[in-house]
Amino acid sequence: MMVQSVAIIVAGGSGKRMLRDLPKQFLSLDGIPILGRTLIKFEKTSSVDRVVLVVPKDDMAYAKNEIVGKYQILKVKHIRAGGETRQDSVRSGLEMVDDSDDVVVIHDGVRPFLSEELIDLSIREAVRNGAVIPVIPLKNTIKIVGEDGIIRDTPDRSDLRLAQTPQAFRREIILEAYRSAYREGFYGTDDASLVERMGVPVQTIPGLYDNIKITTPGDLDLGELLLKKIGAGI
Repeated sequence: MMVQSVAIIVAGGSGKRMLRDLPKQFLSLDGIPILGRTLIKFEKTSSVDRVVLVVPKDDMAYAKNEIVGKYQILKVKHIRAGGETRQDSVRSGLEMVDDSDDVVVIHDGVRPFLSEELIDLSIREAVRNGAVIPVIPLKNTIKIVGEDGIIRDTPDRSDLRLAQTPQAFRREIILEAYRSAYREGFYGTDDASLVERMGVPVQTIPGLYDNIKITTPGDLDLGELLLKKIGAGI
């Protein structure tokens, strides 16, 4: 069965935590913008048919000319203005999903170290299970701390996972999850949380420790080290 998939790449943040004038998604990693590296991964994989890119309204022209045009990202068919929150930005991208799309893949534009294999697996498992996200086990002990700074609990980390993107869903599931969330004024921390609250099971798949989200200067330094590890090529 042929599966039609659309990827929504969300790069709507201002990058205040990066302490730079340029939004974090446009900062360079070895000469190529972070967002450019992310988009190239989706351009290369045959499992994604088209891409909807979501960026801040004031950066739409820059993204079109300096990222999509410069690096020949032909799969980007729409560039949308982001919203107040990440969830609002994804919602903007979802407006470009149509009835021919079987699977919607949602990915953070500042996660450039995902693999094409992870994208492909996410789509296959979304077809099979309806909703899927990559996760990785925790390496460190987690503490639940109250407002007074006192530890309240130490949960068993064997059941805890760190969620990543790309998160992939059958079209009708993610569209209804967003409609329901906005009807009820619910804002979640990721796309899967909107699906979970409807009672829809979300399958997990193994994520990648290298699939970091670059949001701080330290993350940018780590990204440079990862490039040296895997090679400076895209």
